[in-house]
Amino acid sequence: MTIAELSQKILTRDRRALARAITLVESQRADHRVMAEQLLGVLATHRRQALRIGLSGTPGVGKSTFIESFGLMLTAQGLRVAVLAVDPSSARSGGSILGDKTRMERLSRDPNAFIRPSPSQTHLGGVARRTRDVVALCEAAGFDVVLIETVGVGQSETVVAEISDLFLLLLAPAGGDELQGVKRGIMEIADVILVNKADGDLKPAATRTCADYSGALRLLRKRVQDPPGYPKAMMVSALEDEGLGQAWTELQQLNSWRREHGHWDQRRAEQARYWFVQEVRQTLLAQLDSPQARARITDLGDRVAQGDQSISQAAKQMLTTLDPT
Repeated sequence: MTIAELSQKILTRDRRALARAITLVESQRADHRVMAEQLLGVLATHRRQALRIGLSGTPGVGKSTFIESFGLMLTAQGLRVAVLAVDPSSARSGGSILGDKTRMERLSRDPNAFIRPSPSQTHLGGVARRTRDVVALCEAAGFDVVLIETVGVGQSETVVAEISDLFLLLLAPAGGDELQGVKRGIMEIADVILVNKADGDLKPAATRTCADYSGALRLLRKRVQDPPGYPKAMMVSALEDEGLGQAWTELQQLNSWRREHGHWDQRRAEQARYWFVQEVRQTLLAQLDSPQARARITDLGDRVAQGDQSISQAAKQMLTTLDPT
Protein backbone atom coordinates (compact mmCIF):
# COMPACT_ATOMS: atom_id res chain seq x y z
CA MET A 1 0.00 0.00 0.00
CA THR A 2 1.38 3.40 -0.99
CA ILE A 3 1.62 6.36 1.36
CA ALA A 4 -1.12 8.13 -0.62
CA GLU A 5 -3.45 5.12 -0.27
CA LEU A 6 -2.69 4.71 3.43
CA SER A 7 -3.26 8.38 4.17
CA GLN A 8 -6.57 8.37 2.29
CA LYS A 9 -7.79 5.35 4.26
CA ILE A 10 -6.85 7.04 7.54
CA LEU A 11 -8.74 10.20 6.54
CA THR A 12 -11.82 8.05 5.83
CA ARG A 13 -11.57 6.58 9.37
CA ASP A 14 -10.34 3.13 8.40
CA ARG A 15 -9.34 1.54 11.72
CA ARG A 16 -7.08 -1.09 10.18
CA ALA A 17 -5.22 1.57 8.24
CA LEU A 18 -4.80 3.58 11.44
CA ALA A 19 -3.39 0.56 13.29
CA ARG A 20 -1.03 -0.12 10.41
CA ALA A 21 0.12 3.50 10.38
CA ILE A 22 0.79 3.46 14.14
CA THR A 23 2.93 0.36 13.74
CA LEU A 24 4.81 2.18 11.00
CA VAL A 25 5.55 5.33 13.03
CA GLU A 26 6.60 3.28 16.08
CA SER A 27 9.06 1.23 14.04
CA GLN A 28 12.74 2.04 14.35
CA ARG A 29 13.69 0.63 10.94
CA ALA A 30 15.29 3.26 8.73
CA ASP A 31 13.00 2.58 5.74
CA HIS A 32 9.94 2.71 7.99
CA ARG A 33 11.07 6.04 9.44
CA VAL A 34 11.24 7.52 5.93
CA MET A 35 7.74 6.26 5.13
CA ALA A 36 6.39 7.47 8.48
CA GLU A 37 7.75 10.97 7.91
CA GLN A 38 6.13 11.06 4.48
CA LEU A 39 2.80 9.89 5.89
CA LEU A 40 2.80 12.41 8.72
CA GLY A 41 3.69 15.16 6.26
CA VAL A 42 0.70 14.33 4.05
CA LEU A 43 -1.73 14.11 6.98
CA ALA A 44 -0.46 17.34 8.55
CA THR A 45 -1.86 19.33 5.62
CA HIS A 46 -5.42 18.41 6.65
CA ARG A 47 -4.98 20.03 10.10
CA ARG A 48 -7.54 17.95 11.96
CA GLN A 49 -7.47 18.52 15.71
CA ALA A 50 -8.76 16.64 18.74
CA LEU A 51 -8.90 17.43 22.43
CA ARG A 52 -5.80 15.79 23.90
CA ILE A 53 -6.16 14.72 27.53
CA GLY A 54 -3.16 13.34 29.41
CA LEU A 55 -3.87 11.13 32.40
CA SER A 56 -1.67 9.68 35.09
CA GLY A 57 -2.22 8.20 38.52
CA THR A 58 -0.73 6.27 41.39
CA PRO A 59 -0.66 2.45 41.16
CA GLY A 60 -3.99 0.85 42.02
CA VAL A 61 -5.95 4.05 41.57
CA GLY A 62 -8.15 2.52 38.89
CA LYS A 63 -6.89 4.28 35.77
CA SER A 64 -8.17 1.63 33.38
CA THR A 65 -11.59 1.54 35.06
CA PHE A 66 -11.78 5.33 34.91
CA ILE A 67 -10.72 5.51 31.26
CA GLU A 68 -13.25 2.86 30.29
CA SER A 69 -16.14 4.54 32.14
CA PHE A 70 -15.11 8.01 30.98
CA GLY A 71 -14.62 6.83 27.40
CA LEU A 72 -18.00 5.09 27.30
CA MET A 73 -19.64 8.27 28.60
CA LEU A 74 -18.04 10.26 25.77
CA THR A 75 -18.94 7.77 23.05
CA ALA A 76 -22.52 7.76 24.34
CA GLN A 77 -22.54 11.49 23.53
CA GLY A 78 -21.55 10.72 19.94
CA LEU A 79 -17.86 11.50 20.35
CA ARG A 80 -15.11 9.33 18.89
CA VAL A 81 -12.46 8.47 21.49
CA ALA A 82 -8.91 7.15 21.05
CA VAL A 83 -7.01 5.76 24.03
CA LEU A 84 -3.22 5.58 23.90
CA ALA A 85 -2.10 3.49 26.85
CA VAL A 86 1.66 3.76 27.27
CA ASP A 87 2.81 0.63 29.08
CA PRO A 88 6.17 -0.27 30.62
CA SER A 89 8.24 -2.26 28.15
CA SER A 90 9.35 -5.85 28.47
CA ALA A 91 13.08 -6.02 29.10
CA ARG A 92 13.35 -8.92 26.63
CA SER A 93 11.02 -8.14 23.74
CA GLY A 94 10.56 -4.38 24.17
CA GLY A 95 6.80 -4.83 23.90
CA SER A 96 4.17 -3.49 26.30
CA ILE A 97 3.48 -5.81 29.22
CA LEU A 98 0.34 -4.54 30.96
CA GLY A 99 -2.13 -4.96 28.12
CA ASP A 100 -4.60 -2.16 28.87
CA LYS A 101 -6.78 -3.25 25.97
CA THR A 102 -7.68 -6.44 27.81
CA ARG A 103 -8.60 -4.40 30.90
CA MET A 104 -11.01 -2.17 28.97
CA GLU A 105 -13.11 -4.89 27.39
CA ARG A 106 -16.36 -2.90 27.09
CA LEU A 107 -14.66 0.16 25.62
CA SER A 108 -12.63 -1.95 23.19
CA ARG A 109 -15.89 -3.27 21.70
CA ASP A 110 -17.32 0.23 21.20
CA PRO A 111 -17.25 1.15 17.48
CA ASN A 112 -16.55 4.79 18.38
CA ALA A 113 -13.49 3.92 20.47
CA PHE A 114 -9.97 2.89 19.55
CA ILE A 115 -7.46 1.56 22.10
CA ARG A 116 -3.78 1.23 21.35
CA PRO A 117 -1.19 0.06 23.92
CA SER A 118 2.30 1.36 23.18
CA PRO A 119 5.56 0.26 24.83
CA SER A 120 7.51 3.06 26.49
CA GLN A 121 10.75 1.38 25.37
CA THR A 122 12.61 2.84 28.38
CA HIS A 123 11.80 6.39 27.23
CA LEU A 124 11.51 8.72 30.23
CA GLY A 125 8.53 10.96 30.77
CA GLY A 126 5.81 8.33 30.99
CA VAL A 127 5.21 8.43 27.25
CA ALA A 128 6.74 6.63 24.29
CA ARG A 129 9.00 8.59 21.95
CA ARG A 130 6.51 8.43 19.09
CA THR A 131 3.36 9.07 21.14
CA ARG A 132 2.99 12.55 19.68
CA ASP A 133 3.08 11.10 16.15
CA VAL A 134 0.44 8.54 17.14
CA VAL A 135 -1.75 11.37 18.50
CA ALA A 136 -1.43 13.11 15.13
CA LEU A 137 -2.55 9.94 13.35
CA CYS A 138 -5.59 9.63 15.62
CA GLU A 139 -6.50 13.25 14.93
CA ALA A 140 -6.23 12.66 11.19
CA ALA A 141 -8.52 9.64 11.61
CA GLY A 142 -11.22 11.95 12.95
CA PHE A 143 -11.20 11.19 16.66
CA ASP A 144 -12.66 13.94 18.81
CA VAL A 145 -10.86 13.10 22.06
CA VAL A 146 -7.48 11.41 22.53
CA LEU A 147 -6.77 10.07 26.02
CA ILE A 148 -3.07 9.53 26.74
CA GLU A 149 -2.47 7.28 29.75
CA THR A 150 1.06 7.53 31.09
CA VAL A 151 3.16 5.09 33.08
CA GLY A 152 2.78 5.61 36.85
CA VAL A 153 3.48 8.90 38.62
CA GLY A 154 6.92 10.45 38.85
CA GLN A 155 8.94 13.62 38.41
CA SER A 156 9.89 12.76 34.82
CA GLU A 157 6.28 12.34 33.74
CA THR A 158 5.76 16.07 33.46
CA VAL A 159 6.72 15.62 29.79
CA VAL A 160 3.13 14.49 29.18
CA ALA A 161 2.21 18.19 29.40
CA GLU A 162 4.10 18.63 26.13
CA ILE A 163 1.58 16.38 24.35
CA SER A 164 -1.76 17.10 25.98
CA ASP A 165 -4.08 20.10 26.07
CA LEU A 166 -5.37 19.11 29.51
CA PHE A 167 -3.83 16.92 32.19
CA LEU A 168 -5.72 14.79 34.72
CA LEU A 169 -4.10 13.39 37.85
CA LEU A 170 -6.05 10.45 39.25
CA LEU A 171 -5.65 9.64 42.95
CA ALA A 172 -7.20 7.20 45.39
CA PRO A 173 -8.63 7.99 48.84
CA ALA A 174 -5.78 7.85 51.34
CA GLY A 175 -4.29 9.42 54.44
CA GLY A 176 -1.99 12.41 54.70
CA ASP A 177 1.05 10.45 53.58
CA GLU A 178 -0.44 10.20 50.11
CA LEU A 179 0.03 13.94 49.60
CA GLN A 180 3.75 13.60 50.27
CA GLY A 181 4.04 10.70 47.83
CA VAL A 182 3.06 12.75 44.79
CA LYS A 183 5.84 14.80 43.24
CA ARG A 184 5.36 18.55 43.12
CA GLY A 185 6.26 18.63 39.44
CA ILE A 186 3.26 16.57 38.41
CA MET A 187 1.05 18.51 40.81
CA GLU A 188 2.01 21.74 39.08
CA ILE A 189 0.99 20.53 35.62
CA ALA A 190 -2.30 18.93 36.73
CA ASP A 191 -5.34 20.86 35.51
CA VAL A 192 -7.82 18.72 37.42
CA ILE A 193 -7.14 16.25 40.22
CA LEU A 194 -9.73 13.48 40.43
CA VAL A 195 -10.01 11.48 43.63
CA ASN A 196 -11.34 8.16 42.37
CA LYS A 197 -13.16 5.40 44.28
CA ALA A 198 -15.35 7.96 46.04
CA ASP A 199 -18.02 5.38 46.81
CA GLY A 200 -19.13 3.08 49.63
CA ASP A 201 -16.94 2.99 52.72
CA LEU A 202 -14.22 4.97 50.93
CA LYS A 203 -16.35 8.06 50.35
CA PRO A 204 -15.47 9.77 53.67
CA ALA A 205 -11.78 9.18 53.00
CA ALA A 206 -12.22 10.50 49.48
CA THR A 207 -13.82 13.66 50.85
CA ARG A 208 -10.86 14.27 53.16
CA THR A 209 -8.34 13.54 50.40
CA CYS A 210 -10.11 15.92 48.03
CA ALA A 211 -10.02 18.64 50.69
CA ASP A 212 -6.29 18.02 51.27
CA TYR A 213 -5.48 18.42 47.60
CA SER A 214 -7.72 21.44 47.21
CA GLY A 215 -5.71 23.08 49.97
CA ALA A 216 -2.42 22.04 48.36
CA LEU A 217 -3.48 23.47 45.00
CA ARG A 218 -4.24 26.84 46.60
CA LEU A 219 -0.65 27.01 47.81
CA LEU A 220 0.72 26.56 44.31
CA ARG A 221 1.25 29.64 42.19
CA LYS A 222 -1.71 30.45 39.98
CA ARG A 223 -0.95 29.87 36.31
CA VAL A 224 -1.71 32.61 33.81
CA GLN A 225 -3.33 30.11 31.43
CA ASP A 226 -5.97 29.24 34.04
CA PRO A 227 -9.27 30.96 34.85
CA PRO A 228 -10.25 31.49 38.52
CA GLY A 229 -10.78 28.22 40.39
CA TYR A 230 -8.28 26.15 38.41
CA PRO A 231 -6.52 23.85 38.94
CA LYS A 232 -9.10 22.08 41.08
CA ALA A 233 -9.70 18.77 42.86
CA MET A 234 -12.89 16.74 42.45
CA MET A 235 -14.30 13.39 43.55
CA VAL A 236 -15.40 10.70 41.10
CA SER A 237 -16.38 7.05 41.16
CA ALA A 238 -15.50 5.28 37.93
CA LEU A 239 -17.09 2.10 39.27
CA GLU A 240 -20.47 3.76 39.83
CA ASP A 241 -20.14 6.37 37.05
CA GLU A 242 -20.49 9.23 39.52
CA GLY A 243 -18.90 12.62 38.94
CA LEU A 244 -17.70 11.78 35.42
CA GLY A 245 -20.14 14.14 33.74
CA GLN A 246 -19.13 17.02 36.01
CA ALA A 247 -15.44 16.31 35.39
CA TRP A 248 -16.05 16.41 31.63
CA THR A 249 -17.92 19.70 31.97
CA GLU A 250 -15.02 21.21 33.93
CA LEU A 251 -12.53 20.06 31.30
CA GLN A 252 -14.59 21.52 28.48
CA GLN A 253 -14.95 24.84 30.27
CA LEU A 254 -11.21 25.06 30.92
CA ASN A 255 -10.38 24.16 27.34
CA SER A 256 -12.86 26.73 25.98
CA TRP A 257 -11.45 29.44 28.25
CA ARG A 258 -7.92 28.78 27.05
CA ARG A 259 -9.00 28.88 23.43
CA GLU A 260 -10.86 32.17 23.90
CA HIS A 261 -7.86 33.79 25.59
CA GLY A 262 -5.25 32.55 23.12
CA HIS A 263 -3.49 30.20 25.52
CA TRP A 264 -4.47 27.08 23.56
CA ASP A 265 -2.79 28.15 20.31
CA GLN A 266 0.25 29.40 22.18
CA ARG A 267 0.61 26.10 24.03
CA ARG A 268 0.30 24.04 20.86
CA ALA A 269 3.04 26.16 19.26
CA GLU A 270 5.30 25.70 22.30
CA GLN A 271 4.71 21.96 22.20
CA ALA A 272 5.66 21.79 18.52
CA ARG A 273 8.88 23.67 19.27
CA TYR A 274 9.64 21.34 22.21
CA TRP A 275 9.24 18.17 20.12
CA PHE A 276 11.34 19.63 17.32
CA VAL A 277 14.22 20.08 19.77
CA GLN A 278 13.66 16.59 21.19
CA GLU A 279 13.73 15.06 17.71
CA VAL A 280 17.02 16.80 16.96
CA ARG A 281 18.50 15.48 20.22
CA GLN A 282 17.26 11.94 19.63
CA THR A 283 18.62 11.95 16.10
CA LEU A 284 22.02 13.07 17.33
CA LEU A 285 22.01 10.38 20.02
CA ALA A 286 21.08 7.78 17.43
CA GLN A 287 24.30 8.57 15.58
CA LEU A 288 26.20 7.29 18.62
CA ASP A 289 24.67 3.85 18.16
CA SER A 290 26.54 2.91 15.00
CA PRO A 291 29.41 0.36 15.20
CA GLN A 292 31.92 3.03 14.20
CA ALA A 293 30.68 5.47 16.84
CA ARG A 294 30.69 2.81 19.57
CA ALA A 295 34.25 1.84 18.68
CA ARG A 296 35.33 5.49 18.78
CA ILE A 297 33.63 5.98 22.16
CA THR A 298 35.42 2.92 23.54
CA ASP A 299 38.77 4.17 22.29
CA LEU A 300 38.32 7.68 23.68
CA GLY A 301 36.90 6.27 26.91
CA ASP A 302 40.03 4.19 27.40
CA ARG A 303 42.21 7.27 26.91
CA VAL A 304 40.20 9.21 29.48
CA ALA A 305 40.33 6.30 31.95
CA GLN A 306 44.10 6.08 31.59
CA GLY A 307 44.51 9.82 32.08
CA ASP A 308 45.95 10.38 28.62
CA GLN A 309 43.20 12.82 27.66
CA SER A 310 40.76 15.09 29.44
CA ILE A 311 37.04 14.40 29.37
CA SER A 312 36.25 17.68 27.59
CA GLN A 313 38.91 17.08 24.93
CA ALA A 314 37.67 13.53 24.28
CA ALA A 315 34.06 14.71 24.08
CA LYS A 316 35.03 17.41 21.59
CA GLN A 317 36.84 14.85 19.43
CA MET A 318 33.80 12.58 19.52
CA LEU A 319 31.53 15.38 18.36
CA THR A 320 33.99 16.23 15.58
CA THR A 321 33.78 12.59 14.46
CA LEU A 322 30.01 12.87 14.15
CA ASP A 323 30.20 16.15 12.21
CA PRO A 324 33.57 16.65 10.51
CA THR A 325 32.48 20.12 9.29
